[in-house]
Amino acid sequence: MSKAEQLEQIRKQLQEAGYKLTAQREATVAVILECSQAHLSAEQIFIKTKAEVPEIGLATVYRTLEMLTELHVLNKISFVEDGVTHYDLCEENASQHFHHHLLCLQCGAIEEIHEDLLVSVEQTVAERFSFAVLDHRLTLQGICANCQAVNSANGLLANQLDPSKQVDISQL
Repeated sequence: MSKAEQLEQIRKQLQEAGYKLTAQREATVAVILECSQAHLSAEQIFIKTKAEVPEIGLATVYRTLEMLTELHVLNKISFVEDGVTHYDLCEENASQHFHHHLLCLQCGAIEEIHEDLLVSVEQTVAERFSFAVLDHRLTLQGICANCQAVNSANGLLANQLDPSKQVDISQL
């Protein structure tokens, strides 16, 4: 689906919920659509939106993100327990669950996994605990293939973090 089609779909979702797609909301949504693979934080979205719409305020961006989350346009995700929330577009025609992520602790790259890897875990939980799982989030932290190759080329074990290149994941 094109970005214009995605924007129109979001506009319809807002209208159905009784909201308007104001110029400031549209600019925020445009940034989210443009950077959909980047998993931006609210502050990063604000900075990019402010570059396009200088009069926008941080509170407006936060309110827009909360509204889009409530309408299931966005998912909130945290890659570490540092209090920084990142935003990810909900997938069109997504199955029951949100996708998973691979987070490289060396370079900070984030890769998405678009298949549900926890079906058997959910079945076990349902059977053993009589608990109906409605959703789950999974972020696997490790070293991506590119960083493994760099490590090997630098004489390190491929699966060993290079402390000189390790990213501060609390800043992601």
